Amino acid sequence: MRIALISAYDYAHPGGVTEHVRHLAAGLRRRGHDITVFAPCSDADYADTHPDFVRVGRPFPIPMHGSVARITVSFHLTNRIKHYVRDGNFDVIHYHEPLMPVLPVTALRYSQTVNVGTFHAFARSNVGYYYGKPLLKRYVRRLNARIAVSVPAKEFVEHYFPGEYRVVPNGIDVQRFRNQPPLPEFADGKCNILFVGRLEYRKGLGYLLRAFAQLKRSYPAIRLIIVGDGPLRRWYGNFIARKQLEDVVTAGYVSSDELPRYYASADIFCSPATGDESFGIVLLEAMASGKPIVATDIAGFRHVLTHGREGLLVEPKNKRQLATVLEALINGPTLRRDLGVAGLRTVQQYDWERVIDQVQDVYRQASARPRPVPQMRLEPTLSPN
Repeated sequence: MRIALISAYDYAHPGGVTEHVRHLAAGLRRRGHDITVFAPCSDADYADTHPDFVRVGRPFPIPMHGSVARITVSFHLTNRIKHYVRDGNFDVIHYHEPLMPVLPVTALRYSQTVNVGTFHAFARSNVGYYYGKPLLKRYVRRLNARIAVSVPAKEFVEHYFPGEYRVVPNGIDVQRFRNQPPLPEFADGKCNILFVGRLEYRKGLGYLLRAFAQLKRSYPAIRLIIVGDGPLRRWYGNFIARKQLEDVVTAGYVSSDELPRYYASADIFCSPATGDESFGIVLLEAMASGKPIVATDIAGFRHVLTHGREGLLVEPKNKRQLATVLEALINGPTLRRDLGVAGLRTVQQYDWERVIDQVQDVYRQASARPRPVPQMRLEPTLSPN
């Protein structure tokens, strides 16, 4: 099949949707499909070295759901997008966050082929969906098939746009995280607690730092390794300095090639997110590395991890409970091993090859359904406000 994958987000910037699209594209190519990825990109030269990628606009940071979405907001791209989807002769166009401006929703407007949409996001509410529902439901009707990456993501979008959604989870390259050597600087006998995530409030690092400060007084041979970057980097750095916390390593952004070795160096993985997580890909990475997990009991994590099997769940924003559970794992090497072994079994169901089988099945079913109407007559496409 000739397939277009369309993403709303900066393709040169690390993020869950971008990594999903990247792995999906590679997997579909392995199956013999002709894949072209369309996305905004802050690296103007990226398309020159990646012939199967088309850069559509320059991304801008837009605050959204407690995070920052790097999307294109230029409405001057409308004719280009129309040309791409009309003249590409695609059998399927697969939109990731199909209702996001400007690229996905404009492409969906002009598409004359089979449309599949994957909804990745989860939040307690969405002002754009609430006020834009009268307009956006016309776009949703143009989708021949709808995918959600998790049950929470499905329930979230279904609240605004009822209909049939198939849950197809995020995938992971399980083998990439297996049997990796630990980094030598962390192989000194200390108990390493690993955090991986964007440095923003909703990822909950502040609560982990406070729990670590409490534990460090009783357990001097523990270390906290922080992988990630973001808007609160300076604030967390000041907190660490003010509290004079020892054995806190801030690694910053780590490439995908290096990341598995950080997991291999960990004794415990911790993700204390406060909410608005649709899935929790970092939990899968920890499982694929055979590591025990401490995570918050939020919807996006609860559907990936079973408390007491692959890891332990704690109440969000509760630093004392977080410290207590981490202490149990620090003192429990057998428990750590058992949780890690269970994670290795569980993560197999999320291997990319299995996920791609499910996506191809959605494509086949969508292709058998009636095609969308030729064009929507809506001017303007969307209000920039």
